[in-house]
Amino acid sequence: MDVGRLGAQHVLRGRDVDANAMRERARQRRLLRLCIGLGLLATWLWFRALSGDPVGWGVPHLFADRPDLLVSFGLTALLGLIIAVPLLAAGRSPHVLLRPADTGVRLADVVGAEATKREAIDSLNLFLAHKTFSDEMGGQPRRGVLFEGPPGTGKTHLAKAMSGEAGVPFLFVSASAFQSMYYGQTNRKIRSYFKALRKAAAREGGAIGFIEEFDAIGAARSSMGSGGTREGVTGVVNELLVQMQSFDLPSGSRRFVARLVDVVNLALPPEHHLPRPVARPANVLLVAATNRAADLDPALLRPGRFDRLVHFGLPARASRAAIADHYLARKRHGADLSGELVAGVTAGYSPAAIERLLDEALVCALRQDRHEMVWTDVLEAKLVTELGLAGDAVALPDERRRIAVHEAGHALIAERVGRHVTIASILQRSEALGLVAHTDREERNLHTPTEARAALRIMLAGRAAEELEFGEASSGVAADLEAATGLAARLVGSLGAAGSLVSFDAAAMAVAGNLVAKVLADEPARAALEAALNAAAAEAQAMLATEPGTLRALADALVQRDELTGDEVRAVIGRAPVPEGAPFPP
Repeated sequence: MDVGRLGAQHVLRGRDVDANAMRERARQRRLLRLCIGLGLLATWLWFRALSGDPVGWGVPHLFADRPDLLVSFGLTALLGLIIAVPLLAAGRSPHVLLRPADTGVRLADVVGAEATKREAIDSLNLFLAHKTFSDEMGGQPRRGVLFEGPPGTGKTHLAKAMSGEAGVPFLFVSASAFQSMYYGQTNRKIRSYFKALRKAAAREGGAIGFIEEFDAIGAARSSMGSGGTREGVTGVVNELLVQMQSFDLPSGSRRFVARLVDVVNLALPPEHHLPRPVARPANVLLVAATNRAADLDPALLRPGRFDRLVHFGLPARASRAAIADHYLARKRHGADLSGELVAGVTAGYSPAAIERLLDEALVCALRQDRHEMVWTDVLEAKLVTELGLAGDAVALPDERRRIAVHEAGHALIAERVGRHVTIASILQRSEALGLVAHTDREERNLHTPTEARAALRIMLAGRAAEELEFGEASSGVAADLEAATGLAARLVGSLGAAGSLVSFDAAAMAVAGNLVAKVLADEPARAALEAALNAAAAEAQAMLATEPGTLRALADALVQRDELTGDEVRAVIGRAPVPEGAPFPP
């Protein structure tokens, strides 16, 4: 094999795969053992036939003469099974064995995660060509890979794709399945699982093990204190540490042969000693997934156990577009819908959340007797998944008008400070009587204090709109003030944007409470927080005061339509330039 192909951009195939050669040798050994066994059986049967005592069918003579013995023997065997089966099953490995055809997932189905896929291909090639990598390059193939990241980011999906590409058995197990109510059985299940991995690898040239929610059995031992020194966290982690070093140990048959060789060598002079059989490491790749890598025991993460930690992050916009296109290819949708549009409203979504959003959009389409989703269905699905189903608008005309003015203030200021409104609504969802959803015009990872102050103006724009239209604000501003206070606390106590570079986050271990509580407990910081809120409120009111007609037109449209898409909001606003004299240009 060309060693340079180990770094290929694709998974190794055919003759380049050491695992295939091992599988073929294992197959030939099984056929040889079968032939020897059948040959010995045939020889014995032939000898019995030649000796005039051929093997026949029926009940043995002992039981034929004494039927009571047959009944006693049967009852004893049945009682033994009743006692032994539960004990044996309690320590059985809880894994599910999957073949490549069972998963139906390949690396081509993993989209939007090119760097992660690259890591998977590297690990697979080292697994498949482990002998070449070891013998010709002197390297040690990876034994364990830890997948770490938020839920729904594709850890299990990629592990199944790796198994499908490798063409070897995939032993899937949930970490919680190892736990048992019987003392000692948890460790026994772990031993059984690793034994099954080694046997599958020896039989088929390699095996991939996957442990879901690995932190359930791999949590740091210090978390249990002195009370966990038996079979609790400490005992389980100790068993894991031992088993993850067990892939180099000889199999049972090799140990038996080694004992025979040792017995023979006792009778031979040193210069004639027979060589002991050499143990071949099991070709096993253990993949574990967790959402809480920081909680794992450090001994598990050292090289030789988990050699690589692969982080699964939330996808960026380009990756979300690729993921959405992948799912849209399988779902009926209108010509107006594309992955790029979906990516624009799914910032912070995991791949699983994007799929759920599109499925919910199909449900929204079915509610309207359509059999394919369109863009408005995706927007409705986003609100349903994040806030719940829409209820009726508030019935009282004066309250309905006040809510519309409140949301119109949010929408107008959001557009004026450079945000992209996606929907404005006065329909009740969960506890919210109305809402305005908006995003960055271009997705960004960093935000400045200036942008944070613009966000404060958006949060306080509903209050300002109510005061301009009705002379005072209602109780509907409570949630806005809560969110604004939290953001202002970050400006003061976390981002160093209020005249002091002291970070209240640094006092997390010394002072109880969240960031807002810490800022409010400090008098200078509290004064800076109040100043930021008051300034944002005054700025929002000044901005709205320059466009009372636009504010009322947007409120009228909400009263009439209940909900407006972002394009409809911009159509009402007319995308007019900021009026002369406005103090805060977009």
